[in-house]
Amino acid sequence: MSTHPRPRTVAGCTLMVIALCAGVASCSSDGDPLSARPYDAADQIAFSGPSDDAKKADPDKPLEITSEDSDGRITDVTVVDATGRHVAGELSADGSRWHSTEPLAADAHYTVRVSTEDEDGAPGRKVFTFDTGKPTANKALTVAFGPKAGTYGVGQPVTAELSKPVKDPRQRAIVERALKVDSLPAVDGAWHWVDDKKLHYRPKEYWPAHATISVRSNLDGIKVGDNLWGGTSKPLELKTGDRVIAVTDAASHSLTLYKNGEEVNKFPVTTGKPGFETRNGIKVVLGKEQFVRMRSTSIGIAAGSADSYDLPVYWATRVTWSGEYVHAAPWSVGSQGYANVSHGCTGMSTSNAEWFFEHVREGDIVQVVNSNGDTMEPFGNGFGDWNLTWTKWRQGSSLTSGAADTPNQAQKARLRPQSV
Repeated sequence: MSTHPRPRTVAGCTLMVIALCAGVASCSSDGDPLSARPYDAADQIAFSGPSDDAKKADPDKPLEITSEDSDGRITDVTVVDATGRHVAGELSADGSRWHSTEPLAADAHYTVRVSTEDEDGAPGRKVFTFDTGKPTANKALTVAFGPKAGTYGVGQPVTAELSKPVKDPRQRAIVERALKVDSLPAVDGAWHWVDDKKLHYRPKEYWPAHATISVRSNLDGIKVGDNLWGGTSKPLELKTGDRVIAVTDAASHSLTLYKNGEEVNKFPVTTGKPGFETRNGIKVVLGKEQFVRMRSTSIGIAAGSADSYDLPVYWATRVTWSGEYVHAAPWSVGSQGYANVSHGCTGMSTSNAEWFFEHVREGDIVQVVNSNGDTMEPFGNGFGDWNLTWTKWRQGSSLTSGAADTPNQAQKARLRPQSV
């Protein structure tokens, strides 16, 4: 049996280095080295990190594993902390070096599993652990997820509000990579940076009906930037209800409500008159108010002018923060189904508005088509997230990108109703 050279200790390194010397395993009874049990590579590994249990590795420095045997190679490296978080890394094409590509967590306990093979294909294995120290500064970056736990419609985006602004693209990538969204059934989704402190997450299409969505942050202990480390954040679980989509056609003066792909009701309505056209596009129900007093001064119409109003309104379903609702409008029943006479809201009879109010929830979709109004803004006035094409949405991520849509393609995608 061949012998293995003793490893040499590497000193004075700025990196945490594990020098890996390939060894030769004893062959199995049939002489095939590939069927041999992995040898214990303990005598072939030198670790230049903490020399004793009293010292801990510096989380600011990357982890590197190298093979010192030109005839052997590393085949796999797994690094995971006590909470189950894996550290991403890259293995060179020749198997001579593995290095981490994302930061280690501070004040964490890691387990490292290294697999090797020698020139004859005999496998070697080594498992070891190490701890990282606490950060030198601790300006914690925490995340508040939204909305609050509960059941929502299939159009509800997930929001993440950071406790501190993050502007640097590299730091944004660290943050975004740590914000995890899982759903059952699984969907293809992505985060989009709304500004330096806020992100939204949505799937490519609407969420599936009756899905469970789990949201969490893996930032705790992770270095984001100089003197900025991730802190503990509360996870979130959401559920979706039925797939409810209301389509308002401003040209035909009608609102049709679909539930799980089936038309269940259709109402005559009135939408915004010239100069106050209802916004086109996809909106998400933000809330419901059984009674709200609507005043024209809230949208910039001076009191006493020809278009001013001050009205008690019932069964009001809000779709924008600026005051667009689907609500009861008994004063315009004669125009509903025939003309657009409102100041931007979708008006219907009191009984129809009550039915609508009782059959929608936060997160349900209200889509307006064939209006002469502008398209609903993606952000800032509610959830217009779905008015961005998937390509445009992914361009707001620090981890993904796509080719830009032409203006005509983007406009057509925004105005085209999604399938119901």
